[in-house]
Amino acid sequence: MYPENLKYSEEHEWLLENNGVATIGITSFAVESLGDIVFIELPQTGTEITQFSTFGEVESVKAASEIYSPISGKIIEINEKLETEPELLNNSPFEEGWLIKVEIADNSEFEKLMSAKEYETFVNAGS
Repeated sequence: MYPENLKYSEEHEWLLENNGVATIGITSFAVESLGDIVFIELPQTGTEITQFSTFGEVESVKAASEIYSPISGKIIEINEKLETEPELLNNSPFEEGWLIKVEIADNSEFEKLMSAKEYETFVNAGS
């Protein structure tokens, strides 16, 4: 159900690491909980973020929810498509609906994240 090659946080964000750069998004569980997403607020490139701190907000027809970073680092890219097509998050949370790309500051922070199997257990325990 959740891609095996990703790491997950308890706040329902995912991370894909590639050569020191983390692509970050929110999980399908978070998307389904929120419902139809209508607006996404993301920081500018160059912003420094720290692990488990907020960096943005997602608004749906049901509620607004803060987005937390699964890793510390500097934002090097944001998914600008989401400004005009927030529904990409609903339709493709693990591919086209990625939020930001971050230059990773500390690889040891991966230890605080969950594997796909651990995340699935975490989600099922909470429901």
